[in-house]
Amino acid sequence: MTTLITVLVVLVFAALLYVFYRMQKRHAKFSTRVYTALAAGIVFGGALQLIFGVENEVITQSMDWISIVGNGYVSFLQMLIMPLVFVSIVAAFTKMKVSEKLGKISATVLTTLLATTAISALIGIGLTIAFGLQGAEFTQGAAETARISELAARQETVEGLSIPQQILSFIPRNIFADLAGTRATSTIAVVIFAAFVGVAYLGIKRKAPKEATFFADMIDSLYRIVMRIVTLVLRLTPYGVFALMTNVMATSDFDAILNLGKFVLASYLALFAVMIVHFLILMGVKVSPIDYLKKSFPVLSFAFTSRSSAGALPLNIETQTKALGVDEATANFAASFGLSIGQNGCAGVYPAMLATIVAPAAGMNVFSLEFILLLVAIVTISSFGVAGVGGGATFASLIVLGSMNLPVAIVGLVISVEPLIDMARTAVNVSGSMVAGIVTSARIHDLDRDVIKDEAKVVDVNA
Repeated sequence: MTTLITVLVVLVFAALLYVFYRMQKRHAKFSTRVYTALAAGIVFGGALQLIFGVENEVITQSMDWISIVGNGYVSFLQMLIMPLVFVSIVAAFTKMKVSEKLGKISATVLTTLLATTAISALIGIGLTIAFGLQGAEFTQGAAETARISELAARQETVEGLSIPQQILSFIPRNIFADLAGTRATSTIAVVIFAAFVGVAYLGIKRKAPKEATFFADMIDSLYRIVMRIVTLVLRLTPYGVFALMTNVMATSDFDAILNLGKFVLASYLALFAVMIVHFLILMGVKVSPIDYLKKSFPVLSFAFTSRSSAGALPLNIETQTKALGVDEATANFAASFGLSIGQNGCAGVYPAMLATIVAPAAGMNVFSLEFILLLVAIVTISSFGVAGVGGGATFASLIVLGSMNLPVAIVGLVISVEPLIDMARTAVNVSGSMVAGIVTSARIHDLDRDVIKDEAKVVDVNA
């Protein structure tokens, strides 16, 4: 009987996928299809949760099949990450008309990412105190106990890394290994290597223009091919978003969410406050937050459902250049740097909140200026090299808690609500990188404001 019901659930899922296929054939807007997929996933997944419950065998078997679509889509996007990061950074150099802008672009992107991370940490501390969570104790069940044991082993590897050693880990020793993504800091290592290639190109351009032109043409061709693959994969976005959202709603433990409701609410309010900061920054460069939200919603909704900043990279770059008017060089730098540096949600808000919660147990005064400044500084510095995939927030939290000699068990105690919070964290991460791109492009006077205002200028993957 269980197998029969599972088959029926999968058939209903397949029928809904066909609806999205028909919408694509009728040339419905990409954003419309993403919104519809998001809503359908919430309804369908929620219905499965209410009918069967989280631990029902039907849910387990159904999600195994449904995950083929969701996780398969994320895997396709992750397949593109390293080639896209490398080609995008190098192409940013070859397409740059004025090489003097290079320093201003990289400095502004990094400054914006790190500054917003510091602000995010302050917001995390503030909301934790406002909700009275400092010194709070959470229930420890079997899942939490197992998670704490796992974290203890992982903490041993993190404890051996001082901040200088962490910085050294960013340097690529074997670029082929980093292109294969074998290290947590592989992404930033590829960015660094690509930057070296770009600088070398600028030097060759002055001394051997003919060879430089050949290289630029080769990179341009490679960039076009990679972006065409990106377009092909992005066409699957509505299907992927629907499957991912269905999985989230069907498998979320709502009882655990209610038990940790105060922490979840504080986390979401903190992340919402960071988004308000993003809007204020955009207003500072005369960009309407409403226009920004309209144009960025497809990529933010994907980041929310997939919980992967890295997976959102292709859509991030496409959105910045085609919908938000950011120049290509800046968009490539901001999106690529944003994968590993200054993630406002995972490396800013979350570690700051966890550290503030456990600090009183270690005899620290969370109201003291010394504690706040030290925590903000450590959070900001440790935000370098945080992987833009699931688990990045855990990695960042372990570094921050270890650096302040605080117990890491708190990371395991909130495991039951981790996926729910991680969804919003990832969306905030991606938003932070796009805001950095807009601010930087505005600073170098390359931001096309007409594109932002033009409602027809949206990410279109039907071509």
